Amino acid sequence: MSVSRVQLLALAAALPLLIAAAPAQKTGKASRPARAAPTAQTLATGGALKPDQAGLHIEHVDLSIEVFPQRKTIAGEAVLALRADRDLPVIVLDLDRELPVSAVSLDGRELAATAWRNPDGRLSITPPAPIPAGHTTAVRIRYAGAPVEAKRAPWDGGFVWTRTPDGRPWIATAVQGEGCDLFWPCIDHPTGEPDLVDLRITVPAPLSAPSGGVLVDVREEAGKRTFHWRMTQPNTYAVALNIGPYVQLKDTYRSRFGDSFPIEFWAIEGNEAKGKGLFAQFAPMLDFYEAMIGPYPFRSEKMGAVETPHLGMEHQTLNAYGAGYAQEIYGFDWLLNHELAHEWFGNQMTNVDWDDMWLHEAFGTYMQPLYSQWLHGDMEYMFRLNEMRVKSFNRFPIVSGKPMEEEAVYDAKVGPGTDIYYKGANMLHTLRALIGDEAFFKATRVLVYGRPDPRPGNFAPRYAVTGDFVTAVNEATGADYGWFFDAYLRHAELPELVETREGEDLTLAWKTPAGRFPMPVEVKMGGKIVTLPMVDGTGRVKVGNAAPVIVDPASKILRRQPYLEAYHAWKTARDTTARAKAQAAGTRK
Repeated sequence: MSVSRVQLLALAAALPLLIAAAPAQKTGKASRPARAAPTAQTLATGGALKPDQAGLHIEHVDLSIEVFPQRKTIAGEAVLALRADRDLPVIVLDLDRELPVSAVSLDGRELAATAWRNPDGRLSITPPAPIPAGHTTAVRIRYAGAPVEAKRAPWDGGFVWTRTPDGRPWIATAVQGEGCDLFWPCIDHPTGEPDLVDLRITVPAPLSAPSGGVLVDVREEAGKRTFHWRMTQPNTYAVALNIGPYVQLKDTYRSRFGDSFPIEFWAIEGNEAKGKGLFAQFAPMLDFYEAMIGPYPFRSEKMGAVETPHLGMEHQTLNAYGAGYAQEIYGFDWLLNHELAHEWFGNQMTNVDWDDMWLHEAFGTYMQPLYSQWLHGDMEYMFRLNEMRVKSFNRFPIVSGKPMEEEAVYDAKVGPGTDIYYKGANMLHTLRALIGDEAFFKATRVLVYGRPDPRPGNFAPRYAVTGDFVTAVNEATGADYGWFFDAYLRHAELPELVETREGEDLTLAWKTPAGRFPMPVEVKMGGKIVTLPMVDGTGRVKVGNAAPVIVDPASKILRRQPYLEAYHAWKTARDTTARAKAQAAGTRK
């Protein structure tokens, strides 16, 4: 049976929210339910899309969640419009098994408890008959329990249960690493984006619950408040809860494209003055992004941020901000800028697989030096890039060429880790210097929007892989730059430039496991700069007695620097010794 969106919304509205919570102790104090550790299935996100979820698309999610701060529990009801792109004998969704399901129905018909099972965090629902290809069915799932509590958000994800300085509840979710299945039934994969999400968050009054998208309404009754938000095509971990005593700051942004849209910041009560200072940065940052990259992608909804008890996360149209309003020498808040970057690199353009996460993080990180250059010139641009270069480790390739889970990308013990941020940003700096601003930003716009001429209304959110950007660069330049990306993305070691003096000549030779690397190199000899084309990877120039002789004087090229490797070795040894001393001192105590 095919269900229209109108029918689905009517069905969702007619279904009451299940309110299930653990009983309080007889003393009157709230009890915290015991729970088992999440399964490996729940904690993993990404990787190869499993065959039993291929061919399943979420057209609409109507998600109602009531949050019980005292008990640290939730009760949820999700109505999903699922389109079958092939015949589906079983519906498989991701949901933490520690959020027990109490009822499941298909198209308004309750299923027997034997029709679903969730032994490991993969909720399997068997319909009375296979869902035929091309049909959409409405699946209602009721569940409740104690969701995973984040140990160190946002790096270790889950719910953050804390309180404001005056003791009021302050709650947030941050689930990029472990996935949407920590608190709602979803397809926990980058390609699992729903077309539309209606999110209803019920909290004790007078708390507020800001989230992404457009605020449809707020209803208050029986000491509770329900905030109804509607968002289009959010990536799966962008569906987020933020709960606390918030004050909303709002304004209208007038774009260089001739239109306008809402901007807003939700600050914790008592932080309004600091919040106003941060909010004043919204418009200039938006103008930078719209000038350098293109139109803000979600102008039909809003651009916003919310103060959170964890550092931050790119939650579409309402980014999490928890940097504490710290002042910086650069004159703007780096975290606000970085999370805003993800509206383009992550939310508008989403990678197909975690193996391509550098498309989110390298671009998102490069935007901070670029904004410094936009505001104040080259000094701060280069200083930021040098700080990032020092933080690069080059132990694993940025792109492995195979489907990856989130942990395998972000854990520096087994994958590139922060190299997708810092090394990636310096790689983009090198690429920009190599091909020029016109080609660089044209290719970037094609990556983000799928076209070089984005205007409000002529593009939609899209998926991309590394190869899409390589193709965009090649088309923008009319040349093949596969060698560049092979060296920087698919090999861990940085290209090494071997310098040799032969009489009055300086000879240069590129050494890289990627093979061919025709990267041109500038050489400064006294007051003169020459460019060696290095077409075959080598070059020679007569320098005589010129002084100074500086290779790559403008620092355009990301390459191996032995003095940085020596610094890393020294720092590692120093830190290891310090930890050992601290541990020994603790043992003696």
